[in-house]
Amino acid sequence: MVNENALKAVFRGSLKLRPTESCLVVTDTAKEAIGRAFYEYACRITPRARIVVMDPTKEHGVEPPRDVSREMLRHDVQILVTDKSLTHTRARREATAKGARIATMPSITEDIANRCLDIDYNALKKESTRIYDILRKTLKVRVVTELGTDITFTVGASEFFGKEGGAFDYPGAFGNLPEGEISFGPDTCEGVYVVDASFPDLGLLESPLTFSVTGCRVRDITGARAREVIRRLDRVGPGAYRVAELGIGLNPKAKVIGNILEDEKVIGTAHIAVGNNLSYGGDNDVPLHLDGVITGPDIYADGKKLMEKGRFV
Repeated sequence: MVNENALKAVFRGSLKLRPTESCLVVTDTAKEAIGRAFYEYACRITPRARIVVMDPTKEHGVEPPRDVSREMLRHDVQILVTDKSLTHTRARREATAKGARIATMPSITEDIANRCLDIDYNALKKESTRIYDILRKTLKVRVVTELGTDITFTVGASEFFGKEGGAFDYPGAFGNLPEGEISFGPDTCEGVYVVDASFPDLGLLESPLTFSVTGCRVRDITGARAREVIRRLDRVGPGAYRVAELGIGLNPKAKVIGNILEDEKVIGTAHIAVGNNLSYGGDNDVPLHLDGVITGPDIYADGKKLMEKGRFV
């Protein structure tokens, strides 16, 4: 059961749903129980609440059914509680463009909701803004770890994700809940990154996955479970190998558990994604977005150390 404090934090602290607004909960048969908890709470605030239940999509970033996409264009506030992520879909972007305030919760569990949603969103927004103000002025970001990560990104004209710190209280605001990351889509990147914490649907990794990157594209993947990752990327095609995102975790209650929704928000981690980058203003429109989580990184912004072994400096 999703507890009262978690539900209240989402509707009162993050989305700030008003009685005069409409609210849509999109869920699927895999996450319906959690989705209905949010719907029932929304009904206590507004008489204009609605829930839509669909079949789970096959992969993160795949579009929802057309009737669901159309319904998303009709509501002021939306919560997307699904097994696979709808964050990086055309349906979400079009609803955002119409002014909807949207929180996505891909792969959320009751445990994650109850531990990580009830946070101080004002404090998170302050910290998110602090990191964003540094990165938006940065030309190059370098990430290094003792396991072999050494990769450099150019920030370019990317849009930033997470700078609101979960305060989705203005038209067009959107992001994950639980919130707690600052991320951008790189113009270019070169190097190697070693994912040692978790990867979508693989859970906690017993041994790392190593990604070699040239020209912002993954050219080689090695590790005990590399073939599983390669098969998923190959099903989508060459666009799946585009490096789409670099993010830094900021949620004070998140911990690495093997679920990307929470893992990528952990303080002391970075995450790098491949696939769709349209949410960052890019042009790589593929039905896939997969983040790999890296622990204990050193992060440099234009040569100045922002993080050392997972601790902000």
